[in-house]
Amino acid sequence: RGTCGKPALILVMAEAEVRQKTDEEQVPTLVKTDGKLLEESKQRSIDVVAGTQSLMVIVILVLACVVAFASRLFAVIRFESIIHEFDPWFNYRATHHLAMNGFYPFLNWFDKRAWYPLGRIVGGTVYPGLMVTSGLIHNVLHTLHIPVHIRDVCVFLAPIFSGFTSVAAYLLTREVWNSRAGLLAACFMAIVPGYISRSVAGSYDNEGIAIFALLFTYFLWLKSVKTGSVFWSVAASLSYFYMVSAWGGYVFIINLVPLHVFVLLLMGRFSTRIYVAYSTFYLLGLIMSMQVPFVGFQPIRTSEHMAAAGVFVLLNAAMFLEFLHAHLQLTGKQYWRLFFLASVASAALVFVGVVALTYLGYIAPWSGRFYSLYDTGYAKIHIPIIASVSEHQPTTWTSFFFDLHILLCLFPAGVWFVMKRLTDERVFVVLYAVSAVYFAGVMVRLMLTLTPIVCVCAAIAISYALDNYTKPVLTKDDDDETPSKPSSESDPASPDATPSSAKGEKGKKSKKDRKEKDKKEGTVLYDRNKILKHHNIEQDPAHAGAGAYFASFSNIGSIVILLILMFLVLFAVHCTWVTGNAYSSPSVVLATNNPDGSRNILDDFREAYFWLRQNTPEDARVMSWWDYGYQIAGMANRTTLVDNNTWNNSHIALVGMAMSSTEEKAYPIMRSLGVDYVLVIFGGLIGYSGDDINKFLWMVRIAEGEHPQEIRESNYFTQQGEFRVDAGGSPTLLNCLMYKLSYHRFGEVQTSYGHPLGYDRTRNVEIGNKNIKLTHMEESYTSEHWLVRIYKVKDLENREDVTKPLRAVKSKRKVYPRKAAPKKKGVIRNKTESVVKVKKAVKSNKNS
Repeated sequence: RGTCGKPALILVMAEAEVRQKTDEEQVPTLVKTDGKLLEESKQRSIDVVAGTQSLMVIVILVLACVVAFASRLFAVIRFESIIHEFDPWFNYRATHHLAMNGFYPFLNWFDKRAWYPLGRIVGGTVYPGLMVTSGLIHNVLHTLHIPVHIRDVCVFLAPIFSGFTSVAAYLLTREVWNSRAGLLAACFMAIVPGYISRSVAGSYDNEGIAIFALLFTYFLWLKSVKTGSVFWSVAASLSYFYMVSAWGGYVFIINLVPLHVFVLLLMGRFSTRIYVAYSTFYLLGLIMSMQVPFVGFQPIRTSEHMAAAGVFVLLNAAMFLEFLHAHLQLTGKQYWRLFFLASVASAALVFVGVVALTYLGYIAPWSGRFYSLYDTGYAKIHIPIIASVSEHQPTTWTSFFFDLHILLCLFPAGVWFVMKRLTDERVFVVLYAVSAVYFAGVMVRLMLTLTPIVCVCAAIAISYALDNYTKPVLTKDDDDETPSKPSSESDPASPDATPSSAKGEKGKKSKKDRKEKDKKEGTVLYDRNKILKHHNIEQDPAHAGAGAYFASFSNIGSIVILLILMFLVLFAVHCTWVTGNAYSSPSVVLATNNPDGSRNILDDFREAYFWLRQNTPEDARVMSWWDYGYQIAGMANRTTLVDNNTWNNSHIALVGMAMSSTEEKAYPIMRSLGVDYVLVIFGGLIGYSGDDINKFLWMVRIAEGEHPQEIRESNYFTQQGEFRVDAGGSPTLLNCLMYKLSYHRFGEVQTSYGHPLGYDRTRNVEIGNKNIKLTHMEESYTSEHWLVRIYKVKDLENREDVTKPLRAVKSKRKVYPRKAAPKKKGVIRNKTESVVKVKKAVKSNKNS
């Protein structure tokens, strides 16, 4: 049209014909590629879902790490950045020495301020993993020009590693079950009180990093068992080496892993994967663990490590039998008979060898600490110093619920679900759960090893429940159905309409036909309880082209979800309360609440240690009970006689005997030890229950073990068997040194209205000895609330003068001065007889 005319019209028509031919040729091609496009779109959607899930996993893990770190900062927020408890003070002091002097001077460090006059070789008596980790972080930060004090690194190390522990819990649970359970385990591990008790900010102890090493080693071990890869086995041995350098609890690993392999052998699950994994792990772990100075040759010379060596021998015997079976072509019956005989022979050989080497002295027998794990009363009878530690006492049911809460109830269900579907990895989980439950019941401290497996099993139980009760119930949307023509069945006004009875029979018949058809085609979506079965709608061609399906949850599933959410909320509230009130109060700083709700800070410990640091000579020696040795050396920087290392029981018993004896008998002991000051903790004024009077009986028992003739525990009880500090108490108790140092001048103090003078608010009695006078010691310092009392030991020339006059001695005979005395000749009595006897003796000798 227009100016172009006919040529333009012909050109347009030609282009239209070409386009029509091209479309007709592309139709078969589009039909062929339609399936590929659908597959590509499905794959793209699967990739998007997988990417979204990975992103969500990363986000949840990061949030779990943040919560794990933040929930452990209550102590820093409420008080300040300070080291807690007792052992962390030595760890901080050793870390400071490492950071200032280097690694090799730390290994060769001889601490003169500990165990006077013996001293202590620090490098060979500690697990250096904690100090090396903090020192490495400190050096890296300073290399990046980030000036951070080593104390701050020590304070925040445990909260940082708690985030790593949550990630390790996720990896371990994912390896055993699935990633959904792993995320739950990571969240539980981040806030569970059983782990927070040892990982709050300021709790600078070995367990802060050891639990991460424990879980990570277990994850790598299961990975190596699952794959049979040397790479994962080497990684597991490296993680085990870090665990050995960090905590003495590595013995739990080196016994649980061989137990896992041994049980797999008994279950007939032996394979080359297990052989490669355990052989590599054991040999490399053995060699690397012996590089730690404190461990040395213990892996090959102590009974605690012999189980790992025995399983290694047994595993090689089993592998040799597999070799014979493959080359000699033995029948199944012959092979199992040979396997049984070889296993029994190997086990008997290992047992006899260990017993013989133990008898000859090449292998050390089981230590008392391990005997106490099997007999709870062993330590109290034979090693009272171990039984005196509160964390070595058996665990009560209250402690279990306090540290684990609702996880304690979910734990058995998780173990049961794991046992229903056993694999090589899940056998390890069952063994870990059973052994950890036993040891945690024996000793409160070992609750720390039970907590991770409780989190794992509880997460598995919740994940299993959610997987079964949150399956979507698909309902079809009526709006998307294709409209059908009205039939006589649906239109009652139709002349062909059937009666209602016939209609019902036909409806029942059609339902039965539909069910049978679904069963044949495999498209049954629901069971009898109307719960959706495992069915993939997307991959089912029977539903292709059907209307839209909408997911909803059954009534039972909704109730279960609400209950689980409610319990999890209660668990989070409980964890927050326990963390903030029970596990975030440093022992060196006490806090009380006033009637108006305000907080009152009692800083007596640091005040007393600061007074020691400022007002005593640098070489002053302080005697106290061993609980406070690390704090005195760390904060006061003064020499102590005993501390929390407790390696020399006789030295501690000597201090206990001095505290249990009278002042006159204790004074020579203190002079022999070179004591300048004596420090005692007293809580009778403010009601502090952790004072030395409440610990006094352990001093008596430890002293009695070494000095049974001087100290007897029965002397400190009344005739009725009561331990009393009032007027009815034992005279031996009322006159001992500890009683005098604690209650000196206390009889002049009125602690509260309505009570007499000298009323002990901790024991709720009036003390029995109010007129206490010290002869060989004098009071030097008492803190504001009488929590810490320090006394100076007097020198010999400072004893009190004798008040009675000397008794006059009258002489009966006259006493002459030496120069004026008359000289008299001496006379030998019986001279003749003595000379005759001598001559006879000489003659007899000559004749003989």
